[in-house]
Amino acid sequence: MKSIIRNKYILTIAIMAVLISGCKKDFLTVDPPDKISSELIWKDGALATAFVTDIYSGFNDGGFSEQMLSSVTDESLFTHPNRGIDLVNSSTINPSTLGWVDDTWKYVKMYNRIRACNMTIERLGGTNNGLTDQALKNRLLGEAHFMRAYFYHQLLRYYGGVPLVTKVYALTDDFKIKRSSYKECTDFIIKDCEDAQRLLLGTNMEKGRSSALAALALKSRVLIYAASDLHTKVGLSRLEIAGQATSPEVLPLLAYDDNDQALRYKAAQDAAKAVMDLGRGYKLDLAAPVTLEEGRLNYKSIAMGGGSKAAGIDASANTELILARYFVDRSDMRYGRANGPNGYRNWAGNTPIGELVDDYEMTDGTKFSWNNPVQKSNPYLNRDPRFYATVLYDAAGWKPRDKVVGDIDPANQIQTGEYDLIVNGKLTDYKGLDTRSGPIENWNGSWTGYYTHKFIDPDPNIVDASMPQFVPWPFFRYTEAVMNYIEASIELNQLPEATLWLNRIRFRAGMPAVTATDQAGLRSAYRHERRIEMVYEEQRYHDARRWLIAKETLGRKTTYIKVTGKFKPGKTLATKYHYDPTIYNYTYTPTIETAQENRVWLDKIYFRPFSRDEMNKNTILVQNPGY
Repeated sequence: MKSIIRNKYILTIAIMAVLISGCKKDFLTVDPPDKISSELIWKDGALATAFVTDIYSGFNDGGFSEQMLSSVTDESLFTHPNRGIDLVNSSTINPSTLGWVDDTWKYVKMYNRIRACNMTIERLGGTNNGLTDQALKNRLLGEAHFMRAYFYHQLLRYYGGVPLVTKVYALTDDFKIKRSSYKECTDFIIKDCEDAQRLLLGTNMEKGRSSALAALALKSRVLIYAASDLHTKVGLSRLEIAGQATSPEVLPLLAYDDNDQALRYKAAQDAAKAVMDLGRGYKLDLAAPVTLEEGRLNYKSIAMGGGSKAAGIDASANTELILARYFVDRSDMRYGRANGPNGYRNWAGNTPIGELVDDYEMTDGTKFSWNNPVQKSNPYLNRDPRFYATVLYDAAGWKPRDKVVGDIDPANQIQTGEYDLIVNGKLTDYKGLDTRSGPIENWNGSWTGYYTHKFIDPDPNIVDASMPQFVPWPFFRYTEAVMNYIEASIELNQLPEATLWLNRIRFRAGMPAVTATDQAGLRSAYRHERRIEMVYEEQRYHDARRWLIAKETLGRKTTYIKVTGKFKPGKTLATKYHYDPTIYNYTYTPTIETAQENRVWLDKIYFRPFSRDEMNKNTILVQNPGY
């Protein structure tokens, strides 16, 4: 028995020795179970696709940040203090105090994503990467070229020329790299767009991914920017920072030093027309205005991307979207919750300002004026139909309030004023439910007397802040390309073509044709139309800057509306307020608002400063003028 046990023991030791000897290398070199070899990524289609898909994280949720770009423009006011937007609007930002910076254009964030794009292009652009599916390889390369172009365009339109990094840096590389010129950056982005278009042409892309048409749309935007006054020596010479901005060292970083602006407008026109020829817009073939109600629904359908459970939203409006971030609902911040009325237990984050509301025309195409006594007495009557799909104002019908706060508003109307009301038999000055003096989360009330409507789902069943809303963010839509085409056509003095397309946009909204016939008048009409049509879509900030009109537009003091309702002689209302012009005399008083922020425009704000940390890390980086 001992001998059997002994023999088995010896045999076991021998087998273990062989196993240890043969497997020692494997034991020591096992890959971590939660990581994948970088070499394997580029040989496996699914892994390579996952890597490229992750780069889209650089887009975040588009403009659906809690703090929106609209609030550094004459579109909206950010309600909550100490978030850095007030520093931007008072022109007090500097390399040490940057104020509000969003992740969708933050310097370091963009270069992190650019690095991932560079890695993709390096590894898939050669012939020895191991990925044999050529169609997949082309698609991933096309996406990488598009995203690199997009991230560089984000940097370019905030900072001017930036360092062009086209390779993946190793730790031993020199990280000091100078800024490329504005022209070099523009040319590089255009080349990436053209490469993306070539690689993606004919590819059936998934919803939310880049495409050949998206590449054309980005090209159109970059070229219309490049043609704009801000990026000319003559334009920079008009600014208070002209001495620095037009110096030999700085000028090429911000603008072209030539007289070829017309050629750039022609390139922008051609690029926009390419989008128009290949894309599918929404109801842009009209020869006359639709009804006012159709105009409102058309605009709301576009804002919803054609998707909403609410009655009247046209699903075919999704043809307007070229590239969108199809909103993934988050528990910490939903657009409706972040911006809706406080009287529905929302946060009123970015509220429309009076300057925007006042810019909506009357339905006959004439300008609204507070000096017109009829219009002043009822300022929200007979306005551009897009107004009613964009702004919530006093007495605007909204969602069932009782689903959120109980039966205190059977009329379900926005209340942003102060009204006479009989309470417990006594006359009181009742503060509306959606004011900063009201009974429901008044700290979240609007400073301006208005609330946003545009990107909030109108479905009455979606009321509570905890309910999801899946609304797409439009990075690019067809109408933007049409706008670019109109702008270039005006600047090239091709006025009939510009008028044709400008009217088509207005007809879709139920508005009459423009009356301007000369270049200056048509330019003014176009800029107004772009302001109204593209509101809250991160266009106004860049448009006002590139047209060099920021001081007189973005730099204005914000106005709010003061609404009061006083009983008519012999009339009263008790217990629960609702809007009723047979009982009340209403007055509307536009008032300058500086309690939240005091806007001051200094021309240095035309370009963002590079942070002190970036200047210290890259000592050959040239700072923007004024900082």
